[in-house]
Amino acid sequence: MIRSLKALFEVPPAETAQERKHRLNLAAAALLIETARSDFSEDQVEQLALEKLLTQSLKLDQQEVHVLVEQASAQVDESTSLYEFTRVINDHYTPQQKLQLISGMWTVAYADGDLDKYEEALIRQVADLTYVAHEDYIRSKLKAKPDSSISHSRVRTSNP
Repeated sequence: MIRSLKALFEVPPAETAQERKHRLNLAAAALLIETARSDFSEDQVEQLALEKLLTQSLKLDQQEVHVLVEQASAQVDESTSLYEFTRVINDHYTPQQKLQLISGMWTVAYADGDLDKYEEALIRQVADLTYVAHEDYIRSKLKAKPDSSISHSRVRTSNP
C-alpha cells in the first residue's frame, strides 16, 4: 500500500524528444487507423491512403511507416476510448496541426469513394475532443471531398 502511495508522488522519468515524437506519431497513426476501421471494412485503398499520409506528413520511409502502423494498430486494439490518443494530441499539437490531422482523417475516410456515417461520426468526435472549431471541421471535410464530377462518391447512411 505504501508503495502505491509513493508511486503517486514520484516524478516519471523525463521523456526524450525522440520518445515524445514517437508517441505523437503513434497517436496520429492510431486516429487514422480508427478512421479506416470505423466503417467496419478493411479497405486496401484506405490503408494505402493512411500510409501515404503518414509517409508524407511525418517524413518517414515506408519501413518506418509499416512499423508505426503495426504498433498503432496494436494500441487501437487494446484501447477502450479515443481519450488516450486525443489527450496526446491536445498536449502537444498546435491548432494548425490538429486541423491537419482532421484533414488527414477525411482523406482516409474518402479514399474508398464512400463516406460512411460512422467515419463521419468518428471524425466529428475527434474534432470535438481536440477542440477543432466546427467551421474548420466542415471546411476540411469539403476540401477533402473528391470532386463529384470525377468521382462517384456517395454518403452511405448504413452498412451493407
